[in-house]
Amino acid sequence: MSQLLNSSFTPTTTTLRRTSLTQPTSIRKCTQVQAKIREIFMPALSSTMTEGKIVNWIQSEGDKLSKGQSVVVVESDKADMEVETFYDGYLAAIMVDEGSVAPVGSAIALLAESEDEIPLAVSQAQKQGAGASAETPPPSDAGAVVTAPAPVAAPAAVKTAAGGGTGGTMSTHPASEGGKRVVASPYAKKLAKELNVDLSFVVGTGPLGRIVAKDVEAAVVAAAVGGGEKVSKESGVTGGVELGSVVPFTTMQGAVSKNMVESLGVPTFRVGYTITTDALDALYKKIKSKGVTMTALLAKATALALAKHPVVNSSCRDGKSFTYNSNINIAVAVAIEGGLITPVLQNADKVDIYSLSRKWKELVDKARAKQLQPQEYTTGTFTLSNLGMFGVDRFDAILPPGTGAIMAVGASVPTVVATKDGRIGMKNQMQVNVTADHRVIYGADLAQFLQTLAKIIEDPKDLTF
Repeated sequence: MSQLLNSSFTPTTTTLRRTSLTQPTSIRKCTQVQAKIREIFMPALSSTMTEGKIVNWIQSEGDKLSKGQSVVVVESDKADMEVETFYDGYLAAIMVDEGSVAPVGSAIALLAESEDEIPLAVSQAQKQGAGASAETPPPSDAGAVVTAPAPVAAPAAVKTAAGGGTGGTMSTHPASEGGKRVVASPYAKKLAKELNVDLSFVVGTGPLGRIVAKDVEAAVVAAAVGGGEKVSKESGVTGGVELGSVVPFTTMQGAVSKNMVESLGVPTFRVGYTITTDALDALYKKIKSKGVTMTALLAKATALALAKHPVVNSSCRDGKSFTYNSNINIAVAVAIEGGLITPVLQNADKVDIYSLSRKWKELVDKARAKQLQPQEYTTGTFTLSNLGMFGVDRFDAILPPGTGAIMAVGASVPTVVATKDGRIGMKNQMQVNVTADHRVIYGADLAQFLQTLAKIIEDPKDLTF
């Protein structure tokens, strides 16, 4: 997104950006400004992002670029986002390959204003690369975590697919540079990783030969016909995982790990509550056909309860003060491949249940495609984590940094209970456990909030207004 790159394309120097004109000459040697060559920087796509991974170079070296054109897909800590250029020019040199990681603000490519400057930019990129190599000692392990590992046992299987069957010749992707770099959509790359497909042997049918998901699927089918299943069985892979292997964190897993460790510094406590869900279940069955989801119902009920207990919707960030948040934004944990993300239903107390359900479906689709924008997953004021669909009856959730509370929701199960008239009856009940920041929220606050939530769920007429 163009708004994410406020300074990604700026005049550059060989070793120093924006050198002050008052600095001594000795410090500025080898920093002559090349006015027609600009560095493309790794952008900061979220407030927590410290490094990014190159998922896919949409453009190739030598391609002419226009202002506003997408150049590269970058994986942040939560999503994959296309990055646009603010300038016209030529993509002269790619300095960070697909699958590699670079710190935010570091150069990942060079942009030349005209074709005449391309050789100069390539030379500059080589010098910068050589300088980085000289400063950084080589890793002790040849398989360092700089590039993505090759798929296990994929080449033999997909050679067959690319050749159209056994005995076929290998095809080269028409959008690659002599087979060195393959152009594929982010989803195709993700699918190829899941299915152990080497994209260098797949022929793309998308624009300019770009590999799309259907090409990967076709390659897998062809590989199976040509003996790919046999190769897979001999690879020593169990359930898609190579036993005994050491796997580095993905960018998302690294971000989750950092947040979880950070949360250990917050003094938390937990309060549980049992809520009867018969009325909510009946309402859900009644309006489910209109596209309403149980997640939206729970988010709406929680938001209405928070409106009456604003302290539970508050947050403490500096340890010295806390904020009564002006909006009630319900973040809901969603498990996706390789991590966890919390899409946010903003102003959930004010949005009707039908619009809220449509918005939730849209957010989940974007989350699983790794296309969420930062404001769609970083603005939550209260978090829901629901494992009830897996049959989990109760659990505790870890408090996300910067929020006041998170509620863990268990499954609604038939339970034998005593009725008010002293008889034995059967009711559907669920357990909820709230973890809260004890610097701001106290036990009585949570108890009163849960009482209000229970009343709303047990008499849910207000949820459809």
